[in-house]
Amino acid sequence: MSTLAESREVASGYRPGRTLPLRVELVRQLKRRRTLVMFGMLAALPVVLLVAFQVGGTPGGNSNRVSLMDTATVSGANFAAVNLFAAAGFLLVIPVALFFGDTIASEANWSSLRYLLAAPVPRARLLWSKLVVALGLSLAAFVLLPVVALVVGTVAYGWGPLQLPVGGALSTGTAAQRLAVVVVYVFVSQLVTAGLAFWLSTRTDAPLGAVGGAVGLTIVGQVLDEVTALGDWRDFVPAHWLYAWTDAVQPQLEWGRMIPGTAISVTYALVLFALAFRGFARKDIVS
Repeated sequence: MSTLAESREVASGYRPGRTLPLRVELVRQLKRRRTLVMFGMLAALPVVLLVAFQVGGTPGGNSNRVSLMDTATVSGANFAAVNLFAAAGFLLVIPVALFFGDTIASEANWSSLRYLLAAPVPRARLLWSKLVVALGLSLAAFVLLPVVALVVGTVAYGWGPLQLPVGGALSTGTAAQRLAVVVVYVFVSQLVTAGLAFWLSTRTDAPLGAVGGAVGLTIVGQVLDEVTALGDWRDFVPAHWLYAWTDAVQPQLEWGRMIPGTAISVTYALVLFALAFRGFARKDIVS
């Protein structure tokens, strides 16, 4: 009995919950080149669109139907909304897949994973720290894009209400609230990609495999949503609800599509995160 008790003794002052603090992991990730490059790309997108509009002229004019893109040059708020519309389909998938898919797989690729666990950092603690930091970086990326777009758009087109494609306008205060709703929903809708990338990161030692796999499966989901023959089965495809946030840029805020879209995305994400924790707890770490 005494031998068993002695084998369970740990070093004085050791607290599993204090290993690998979030601050340390956050600083590590912020110093990585891929993080800086990704934030730089997102910050550059509004400038690229601004140059495109300056060179190509006012958007729209080729159709009798007015879309959100046609109102891009009306005000800074409209310019920010158009940037979200342009990026939500694919561009915003990349930082999520990168920040989550490059978590555990990169440590394994560098052969530092086993040394982290020997520090010792409990496996659940390691995953939790990586997960929280990846969530924080992804959210920061989603906030960065509309904020930069709002600044660039305001400088170029002035500060004003959000003009709606269907007619009418939202005051600046209401527009800010609606854009915040849009950012939150788009972020939540990408949690499926986050879960896929995180789970794959615990299954492979190749970061590009985890990132590419998550992006690829996300694209497959978007393709499946275009298959109308699937009928109501498309409701269970997360991509089916990807643009439900457009209900927030209407005269009256509608939740009818955003609520089921949120439920679908969160459900898939929780299952994938649970699979990642369960599989990693039993995995034989050799890298």
